[in-house]
Amino acid sequence: MYEPIRTKSVHSTMAGSSTDFPHRSREEELDIQLAGHLAALLAVTDELRATAPSQDLDVAGDRLADQVARLRDGRKPARSVASGSQAKLTALHRRAHALAGRALVVAASRADTAAAILAAERMDAHAAAQAEPQELTGVG
Repeated sequence: MYEPIRTKSVHSTMAGSSTDFPHRSREEELDIQLAGHLAALLAVTDELRATAPSQDLDVAGDRLADQVARLRDGRKPARSVASGSQAKLTALHRRAHALAGRALVVAASRADTAAAILAAERMDAHAAAQAEPQELTGVG
């Protein structure tokens, strides 16, 4: 009724030699994940800098770039160039706040104090920036 299996089981070939492909440790995976979150936060920070330049965003961008380079063994991240986009600042700050939160979770799980502090500072800054327009317009 059924044709007999003529090849080795997937499970037996996987259990045999595991040196066929590179493996990463949990720490290496977390480094990659954290670098990705910080790089995404850097991209939003650069977009905010292009829309509404400030000294705080300049410093934050440089610090984020340094952390990404550290996690990527010295390879500097690509930086966004001013696009002249006039996207909504509140939406950008909301996105940056969410990205900083994700970075904070990963940094805390891998006990990376420098990245965790930076992510928490950015969360605070973007939360404050989201609250500013509401205070100015009286909407609350």
